[in-house]
Amino acid sequence: MPLALLALAVGAFGIGTTEFVMMGLLPDVADDLTISIPTAGHLVSAYALGVVIGAPLLAAATARMPRRTVLIGLMALFVVGNALSALAPDHHWLLAARLLSGLPHGAFFGVGAVVATGMVAPERKARSVSLMFLGLTVANIAGVPVATAMGQHLGWRATFLGVSVIGVAAIAALALLVRRDHAPAHATGLRGELAALRSLPVWLALGTTVAGFGALFAAYSYITPMLTDAAGYADSSVTLLLALFGVGATIGNLLGGRLADHSLRGTLFGGLVSLALVLALFPLLMRTEAGAAVAVALLGTAAFVTGSPLQLMVMEKASTAPSLASSANQAAFNLANAGGAWIGGLALAAGFGTTSPALAGAALAALGLAVAATSYTVDRRTPAPAPGRPHRVITAHVPEDAKPVRR
Repeated sequence: MPLALLALAVGAFGIGTTEFVMMGLLPDVADDLTISIPTAGHLVSAYALGVVIGAPLLAAATARMPRRTVLIGLMALFVVGNALSALAPDHHWLLAARLLSGLPHGAFFGVGAVVATGMVAPERKARSVSLMFLGLTVANIAGVPVATAMGQHLGWRATFLGVSVIGVAAIAALALLVRRDHAPAHATGLRGELAALRSLPVWLALGTTVAGFGALFAAYSYITPMLTDAAGYADSSVTLLLALFGVGATIGNLLGGRLADHSLRGTLFGGLVSLALVLALFPLLMRTEAGAAVAVALLGTAAFVTGSPLQLMVMEKASTAPSLASSANQAAFNLANAGGAWIGGLALAAGFGTTSPALAGAALAALGLAVAATSYTVDRRTPAPAPGRPHRVITAHVPEDAKPVRR
């Protein structure tokens, strides 16, 4: 695999760290800024809102620009947002800085996925995307625990300064390892990029993402009370178990990338079925500590097996605007985060039991499978081009320094 994928993974590592570290720092931030923890929780929502807003708009607005330049610019915005978070004098400024930090998130992953797949042969596209996402899953194993510990010992502001340093390292890696390019030959500007989202198959693919990953977050958002109240773990053990989830997610991400290169749709269906089964078994597995540990690891594996297939499927459905579609998929991930947590909370508030959010997640996974099946049916019913009708050809850009191949 190209070394340039490492640069994308470094950026993903920084983004994953800053996205999830706020959960562990909420008490410290609340104490320092003299606000309540629920009010501090709005900082998580502000980041997610930034992702949803920034993902499609930044991807569409930069469609005519060289992708290497776009990636570097997005990471620069990421660095500024985290530096301003560290310097924020009060809660309101911190909210604005977190919103700013979230703006480049989706566009970075969206444009990065297009760049990653363009570096490799067609039969290795899913693996290239999974290697970029590797930075995100490793952030859950190492980045978030280390950043949380740093914030608890040195103050939460030090954490965001540290994340800014990771962003600077990512900018250097992108500048050194990603080849210079020109604007995409098929770039159509903002109006043309947005027009690509009028396709029903694109929306079905995005709907699969929302339902499928909503299943994950319906359970994962309430994993701590499940582990402590149902499985009997001490509070001090939760951090280690969450790292176990990160290990499972990393395995699932790499496995999904490899399998999707052989069967994109088969990997997606298999991942969603596995996710539904794992979540349905949560009430049984959470009865013992050993079973709970297995459940957490399997949850990460089953959920992230679908990550690369979902990303590639959306890009394929919007081939004339892959950067925008890929970025919109990241916005869909964050909608899944918010919607899944809300649905899981409804099950919990209704008094169905500590593990009821997992059962709600199983229902969402089944819904995601139904949407994916509908997408498959729509694809099969779409007529192929008539014989003799000229096909539209999209010419890939060839770097100026590329040497001609003689046959």
